[in-house]
Amino acid sequence: MGGLFHVTSSRNRGSVDAHGLDWRRMDSAPGIAGSNRPERDGIFVCIDESEVDFFVRINNTGGPVDVWGIDGAGAELTETGTGFCYVPHAIPRHAITLIRRDIPPQSQELPSELPSPGDAYRSELTITRDE
Repeated sequence: MGGLFHVTSSRNRGSVDAHGLDWRRMDSAPGIAGSNRPERDGIFVCIDESEVDFFVRINNTGGPVDVWGIDGAGAELTETGTGFCYVPHAIPRHAITLIRRDIPPQSQELPSELPSPGDAYRSELTITRDE
């Protein structure tokens, strides 16, 4: 794969296929991170295959996801401050191609050996992308 990509719930495929990528059309399926409303006025994009894999793994949509290839939006990337990028406008249907479909949610199984209560710890995780 090369270029820009967007990962979305497979339940949104009909809308994306009809209208392109538009955060204002966010419907019944939550975003990849699980939010029910847009986090930015724009379309989050993946700039390489490792970011695609990351968003596929964090899938919190409650079902399978699709990966769309995006043509011609590279010069319009906006940094979020967390290491991820978005395009600050809708992306029309003619500029996207469905390249992977119905990718099932990743297994959220617990490890076979859990730490003993004495080994418990508390942490917080913040994910940022470092250039």
